[in-house]
Amino acid sequence: METWLAVPKFQLLGLLCAVAALSGSRSSVAADGGCRTVWIKTKQSGFKPNYIPSPVCCEHLRLCPQDYTCCSSQMEETLALQSERDFLKSVENHSQFLLTTFTQRQRRFDEFFRELIDLSEKSMNQMFTKTYGRLFTQNSHVFQELFVELRRYYSGGSVSLTEVLSDFWSRLVERVFTLVNPQYQFSDDYLECVSKHAEQLQPFGDVPRKLRVQVSRAFIAARALSQGLAAGRDIVNKATKMTPDSECMRGLMRQWYCPLCRGMPSLRPCRAFCLNVMKGCLANQADLDTEWDYFIDALYHVAEKLEGPFNMELAVDSISVKVSEAIMHMQENSVSISTKVFQGCGNPRPVPARSKRSPKESGGNRRPFRTYTPDEKPTTAAGTNLDRLVTELKERLRPMGSFWVSLPHTICNDEKMAADVTNEDRCWNGQTRGRYLPEVMGDGLANQINNPEVEVDIGRPDVKTRQLIMELRVASNKLRHAQSGQDMDFMDSEEGSGSGGDDASERYNDDWPGYGPHSPPFSKPPRNAASNPAKPPRVRERNGPKGNRNHGRVPSATSQLASSLLPFLVLPFVLMKAPWWR
Repeated sequence: METWLAVPKFQLLGLLCAVAALSGSRSSVAADGGCRTVWIKTKQSGFKPNYIPSPVCCEHLRLCPQDYTCCSSQMEETLALQSERDFLKSVENHSQFLLTTFTQRQRRFDEFFRELIDLSEKSMNQMFTKTYGRLFTQNSHVFQELFVELRRYYSGGSVSLTEVLSDFWSRLVERVFTLVNPQYQFSDDYLECVSKHAEQLQPFGDVPRKLRVQVSRAFIAARALSQGLAAGRDIVNKATKMTPDSECMRGLMRQWYCPLCRGMPSLRPCRAFCLNVMKGCLANQADLDTEWDYFIDALYHVAEKLEGPFNMELAVDSISVKVSEAIMHMQENSVSISTKVFQGCGNPRPVPARSKRSPKESGGNRRPFRTYTPDEKPTTAAGTNLDRLVTELKERLRPMGSFWVSLPHTICNDEKMAADVTNEDRCWNGQTRGRYLPEVMGDGLANQINNPEVEVDIGRPDVKTRQLIMELRVASNKLRHAQSGQDMDFMDSEEGSGSGGDDASERYNDDWPGYGPHSPPFSKPPRNAASNPAKPPRVRERNGPKGNRNHGRVPSATSQLASSLLPFLVLPFVLMKAPWWR
């Protein structure tokens, strides 16, 4: 603790500065008012009086040049800690744009995607309830479970979209097959046989494939983008939460506060001096640059896919329409489909007697399905749409490239941190006022071997930085696979038939409303039909009479479901065409 003398402070400061001048001390001490100015500025900066020392002549400091000084050893330590805080604050301020963008965009996209799923389910329920009444509400759990699984997938659950949709169609084909053959009764084993042969018979035509391609691409891209933004947020948080080592703190102190201790508190470090200090302190962060740029580029392209061929709004909006088309197709081809099933699974037992359906179940209140035109984009309750969100995100992603290697320049371009390049002869060069002569180092850890301001051990890469590089690589890989409609988590199990994998060469207008015949094909080479043989029948494990389906779901017994068959989508067409309902 410094001893405060009874002599008035300003008189003492002036006396010591005069003595220093008479004893041959450097004339630069008095250039900005000498130690008196230092005392005033340190007090204005918020230092407590008991930490403002008396001026000391010729005390040897640990970090600053060992010459006449306005700082004691204790003051030097205090200022060194302050330089660390200033550095971390500057890094935080200049990276706030990244953190804010990732945090806010992830929250908005996540809210938007979840709301789209909710609205899709709500729209389907309202549409089918008005059209088919009790027949739909009694069996709405089939569709509820589909949306439950879609939400699980989007939320990051270990869910295969291909299996989710395949399971949905398997459940639906059993109910519709029973519906179009009301004169027969079917056992659980018989319906299991129907389900096994569904992929070969294609009772719903090409609709399941189209819906799988459309929904899978959109959901994979949406989940990848949301997870990618969250990963970016976390990586920025980790990269900016650092503890400068002793060599970095030495460089920070020498550039920012040693001028103060020399009696020149208003003198800023030369820009080249600042760059060498910052490149030494941020050497590990600069090594993130290559993977960081890959990551930003991957985010940008997935966002483009979402506003184009992988549009999430169009995908969720088409679910009810495509399901309706699928059941209509099965109803229209029910005779040929049933004949093939009877040949493969055997003749079922006739129903002893059937009662006529009540007028309320006739579907007389049916209404046509509503689809969005290409120019009509739905707006959610959040007051936005996907195009707007993607446009805003891309505008914010563009300036993020090369952020980490540019950070030293960004900090040193701040007039509060370093002198302007036009003042190369009137800046603090580490010893006094004048030009900074050493060359500026390159970017990254390896280029700091000869850094004159910060001694960096280039033989010991930072473990934390290596971990961040791996996180960036994982996130980039997921995003790049999502660009082609592939989910990395299920690539092995869904190769050739998974989430968009083998359908990538199809033109957008085949599966996507709003994309005309001139839309470009995907970048993958055309699919070779000979290399894509028909799949074997889907085999489901059984546990008891009906067996456990995917993800641990145990369906109700078919005999119970038969009492409330699902004519909710085909009934309008059956009334016009099929005589079985009479």
